[in-house]
Amino acid sequence: MQQTKFRYYDAVAYKRANPPKAAVHTQFLRTGRIDRDISWSPSEKRYLSYQEVAERTGRKLERAGSVTHDRINGFHETIQFPKLIFHRTLAETPHLGYCHITVANSRFAEFPNVQWAFYMTNFRAEIGDGEQFFAGISKKPGRMYFAIAITPTEEEGRLTIDRKVRGNGVIFRTDDPKLAMKNVLMLGARNEALRKIIRAL
Repeated sequence: MQQTKFRYYDAVAYKRANPPKAAVHTQFLRTGRIDRDISWSPSEKRYLSYQEVAERTGRKLERAGSVTHDRINGFHETIQFPKLIFHRTLAETPHLGYCHITVANSRFAEFPNVQWAFYMTNFRAEIGDGEQFFAGISKKPGRMYFAIAITPTEEEGRLTIDRKVRGNGVIFRTDDPKLAMKNVLMLGARNEALRKIIRAL
């Protein structure tokens, strides 16, 4: 089956260049002049390259990732995570992407020291069970937050999902930003008193 090839255009610039008809009357009432240069030709749409779309997506993801990180680190002075913001967009659909926010270590019942990474995406999906990072990517708009256990690979500087942890390496996955924040805070809390406060959020 042939995959649909997406075309993207700058919707904001197009709307500014082509205001709705009501704006003509508003302009007349405000200035007493009628602008006769309004064009409705769809040929004026400026189509964007996949690279341009990926760059715009990346900026939005990194801004959202930065805000998320600041909220987490602003909760309590003893829960502080390093800010490691970077993004990736999907090759065939550059309006979709994910953002790495932080990485840390936590203790789990059967694992005394688990390294994990926290991400957010601008789509919903399952975490893949092979080389593929995501599976079953939804075409509906949405956000997803998840943390995965990670381990170094033989290739220098590369990490992979540590599937020994919880059978698939997924520590949590949710589309609820409040629940995601609670989960990350729980991973960073060092004492039971603080965990109790977080649970009550």
